[in-house]
Amino acid sequence: MPCSHCGGDLLAVPVPSDLREYLPERTVAVGLCRDCLAMAPVDDPPGSVPDLSGLDDAFPPNPDAAVPLAVLVGLLDSLALNRREITALLERVERAGTDPLLAVDRLADSYGDDAYVDLAGRRRQLEQLL
Repeated sequence: MPCSHCGGDLLAVPVPSDLREYLPERTVAVGLCRDCLAMAPVDDPPGSVPDLSGLDDAFPPNPDAAVPLAVLVGLLDSLALNRREITALLERVERAGTDPLLAVDRLADSYGDDAYVDLAGRRRQLEQLL
């Protein structure tokens, strides 16, 4: 399934049950676009969490930090509507040993204008949430 934002390939990521509450559709898996980082629900989850550092080395190798970071990035298109979810995901990523603001900075540097949302601008707004 191609990305609805840019047409790029999606990397399917299973979403653990305790993270599904943060997704609008409470889906079992999401697809993260390799080209723009947009997120979309996926009906058929993979059997295991893929190495998200293949998208960018800003994603930590630890799935306990990488999956919530992926969901967080996917929700950044609507900071106002997803404020509660984003705040909770920021805390989860940090508890798992990764600095979420630094990760978003690095993703902004890597993806630049190709990202589906202005990651650098969202990073500044995220800092205000914390």
